[in-house]
Amino acid sequence: MIEAEIHRGVWIDPTAGRTTVEQYGTRWIQERTTLRPRTVELYERLLHHEIVPALGRVMISDLSASEVRTWHAELAKAHPSTAAKAYRLLATMMRTALDDGLISQSPCRIKGGGTERAKERPIASVAEVEAIAARVPKRFEALILLAAWAGLRRGEVLGLERRDLDLIAASVRVERAVNHMTNGEVFVGSPKTVAGVRTVHFPEHLVPILQGHLERFTGPEATSLAFPGEGGSILRPHVLYKHWRRATDAINRPELRFHDLRHSSATWAAVVGGTTRELMNRLGHASPAAALRYQHATVERDRAIAELLGQLREPAATGDVAHMSPATSGTDTRRRSARRDHQGSTGQTGGSGRRESNPRSQLGKLMFCR
Repeated sequence: MIEAEIHRGVWIDPTAGRTTVEQYGTRWIQERTTLRPRTVELYERLLHHEIVPALGRVMISDLSASEVRTWHAELAKAHPSTAAKAYRLLATMMRTALDDGLISQSPCRIKGGGTERAKERPIASVAEVEAIAARVPKRFEALILLAAWAGLRRGEVLGLERRDLDLIAASVRVERAVNHMTNGEVFVGSPKTVAGVRTVHFPEHLVPILQGHLERFTGPEATSLAFPGEGGSILRPHVLYKHWRRATDAINRPELRFHDLRHSSATWAAVVGGTTRELMNRLGHASPAAALRYQHATVERDRAIAELLGQLREPAATGDVAHMSPATSGTDTRRRSARRDHQGSTGQTGGSGRRESNPRSQLGKLMFCR
């Protein structure tokens, strides 16, 4: 049987996988030289805090699907999101081991095991964002408003330089991001994804606010940090969060996090009609999956439409529909219906010169979000 497997090229050396999950995982991370520092930090934490305690001493060739399933189930009871992240890491490691011929099949076979089902983050209204910005020190006001209206990540905002802000075009160029490691180190690199390098426009009312900020807090050089700390260096997150927490507590929204500004911005963009592709470009997403989560804003917009429709019944409403009385509605409706049917069957147009034979095109005009 072994000779036949060798002949077919499917034989696995039983001694090849005689390395523990901990040893293989450590080497696997070290060999990924293209990973970002924050990603390396995340993988090391997941490996040593979530995977190793339960599976670290098991040989990868002996690791069974049932052991992985039990480990995942126990972890998911307390920390569902962490369990999904750790499972994705383990599954990726095992796929590499399979490609390297160390194992004959992957023990990670849980359908949906790597899917995160995190709770929906809260959304801040425009008024709440402005209230927060008004309650923080002046140094942080423009930072918060720009993060909200442009949908930038915290690291992207902190990495901005004077030259990145174009106040004439009311736009900001995102080319770098600041990463703060848990050990205190600061790393400045490219944005989270390739699509993260982008130009984002913001409303005109921010221009004078940003102009005042640049004159007061930003150095004169083109490469000066746009939002520096008091000493001129990169602003530390804990300094920002101290003032952020005080402001959110003051408006009775303590559950809001700084990253929720980005979530709120994306939702606002969806409400005013931003398409999935437009949200991807604006937020710097590489795939539609991330942008689609903000399309839930259409539910809120649909509720607003329903409220507007309800106003047609009010006496103060204007228009043929609102003032159509029971006595005349039947005759008028039949006349309009007959006229539309005639135009639809003959391909004629209405008084505006537009064809009215395709109801689908008319329906498209009512769509606020695609």
